[in-house]
Amino acid sequence: MSIPFDLPADDHDISPRTGYTRAHWEAVADGLLAAAWRRATPGSALLHLPGRPSRSGVRSDGLEGYARTFLAAAFRVAGADGDDPHHWLERYADGLAAGTRTPGRDDTESWPLILDFDVQGQPMVESASVALGLRLTAPWLWDKLGTEVQDRAEEWLRGALRHTPAPNNWYLFPYTVAGFLESVGRGDSETAAARERALDLLASWYRGDGWYADGDGRAFDHYNGWALHLYPVLDAHLSGDADALARHGGRLRAHLDGFSLMFGADGAPLHYGRSLTYRFAASAAVSLGAVTGHTPLTPGASRRIASGSLRHFLDRGALTPDGLLSLGWHGPHEASLQEYSGPASPYWASKAFVALLAPAGHALWTDTEEPAPVEEADRVLSLSGPGLLLQATRADGTVRLHNHGSDHVRPHEGESAADDDPHYGRLAYSTRTGPTAPANVADNHLSVEVAGRPSVRRRVHPLGAGHGDGWGWAASWHRPVFVAGPPMVPGLTVESVTVAHGGLELRAHRVVGAPPGARVTLTGWATGPEEPTVSALHGLCGWDDPAPETLPAPQGTAWTPWARVPRLTGGCGGTTVHLALASLTAGPDAPSLERAVTDVRVDGGTVEVTWADDGSRTCVSFGPAEVRHTRP
Repeated sequence: MSIPFDLPADDHDISPRTGYTRAHWEAVADGLLAAAWRRATPGSALLHLPGRPSRSGVRSDGLEGYARTFLAAAFRVAGADGDDPHHWLERYADGLAAGTRTPGRDDTESWPLILDFDVQGQPMVESASVALGLRLTAPWLWDKLGTEVQDRAEEWLRGALRHTPAPNNWYLFPYTVAGFLESVGRGDSETAAARERALDLLASWYRGDGWYADGDGRAFDHYNGWALHLYPVLDAHLSGDADALARHGGRLRAHLDGFSLMFGADGAPLHYGRSLTYRFAASAAVSLGAVTGHTPLTPGASRRIASGSLRHFLDRGALTPDGLLSLGWHGPHEASLQEYSGPASPYWASKAFVALLAPAGHALWTDTEEPAPVEEADRVLSLSGPGLLLQATRADGTVRLHNHGSDHVRPHEGESAADDDPHYGRLAYSTRTGPTAPANVADNHLSVEVAGRPSVRRRVHPLGAGHGDGWGWAASWHRPVFVAGPPMVPGLTVESVTVAHGGLELRAHRVVGAPPGARVTLTGWATGPEEPTVSALHGLCGWDDPAPETLPAPQGTAWTPWARVPRLTGGCGGTTVHLALASLTAGPDAPSLERAVTDVRVDGGTVEVTWADDGSRTCVSFGPAEVRHTRP
């Protein structure tokens, strides 16, 4: 699709895979900013972009437009050492003065006050972008402001320090505000307390393998990169705090060792977790690692991932005809959104422009692009900290994530089927598919049906993970919860194990405590009839028929307006084992699942299969979960 602003010619000498250079990144930043600024108020304090309002209201959405685009402008100008050919900072300086003159007033320019997250919390989110933008551009914006405007801006920002954030990554917003105030000589005990509080929580949320939970529960998603790593690592980098940078940067390096595998060969990040309308912000952690030197990737591989992600969305309709980022994924897509998503929400994508903090002579821009991890070899990688299993196939450039550790249920919350979230509750996600919408048949889902009522998976309890050469596994258990009737069946649990073998998936489930007459269903990947991807599912044990039926998902996914989903069904009662093979393949070489294994043995709580391609055997044991893989 055409991009509604000019870009330099592709340079396939330095960037053989994407064609993008630093000049492309600057041009995209300028194009996005020019389009957004056409919707500014006369005093430049609010950018009212077209579209449905968020739950926070139009004024908060206007602040969001100012703050999130300010991030793009700040990275753009700071990375150019203050060169601002389009005079972006003059506009943001004017907007800061106008927005903080009478905050809270219902007029054309005034910014909303920052209050507790459950009262009027969204401005706290935006305060971090304002503060970070001011910190990055201090010599050219903040330092040139009059004392009165500086004082007003400080007073507005301190609202973030004096009110309660949401119990997750939001604690890094007052942390970032406090870091800015300290950087300009306005720190005190209040700023110190906000920073200490955030760092204590961050340490408690660390789960290993470079992954943080987004709060006290087990939500693992893209917020790791564009928030939980970005704010503390960038703060340490800007302050020159070597000890803090070593601590936070070390965790970023560990994170990127696995996260860098979560981008497909076409540049797509995994369609997984919330706030996916932030799109290419997913590459922020990759670029931050290159900027700070805390990365296992070469500069050429880092740029290939970041530029590939940026280009993926620009080439697939993420921009409206007038140059604005739409609410969605490729184009507009309602099912990818949350109720807090407003017209300017997609501009958290501005975080990707942290890449521009690497100056023109940096190796991130001067080294030749190198392959992304998915382009180098087939790979299976388990991440025991978050309970995730990654499966990448070089031939079609597809990455799959098997979820055995992430959910979106806080520790104090009960498990309600009404809160089922397709972006967390499914068994698997990929760089080529999105989950189906809640009103459609659920893809990649095991459901127990009791009296005709299907269950969903809410709280996920990890049971272990591991990997070897070309194979890996992850396991979890959950209590099925039901939309209608009694929310749970006493004693009913499901243990699930996924084994990745090359491009194949062995899905093993043990249903425990099912009442007589219960049924179980398992679905595979959701794909569209015109897509180059093939979803296959084949029953090995515990199903009425090994061949799946195909169900429609008329609301489609982020990739296709209409999808179809394969489904297996079978009876269950007491304790039963259900075994299936699944695959997702892009291209003409879809495997034949009917011939993928030569022998299947089920003995109580143990399952063993023999793989046809190499004669290796995989043995899965339930209670406790254990997987052994042996070669002949």
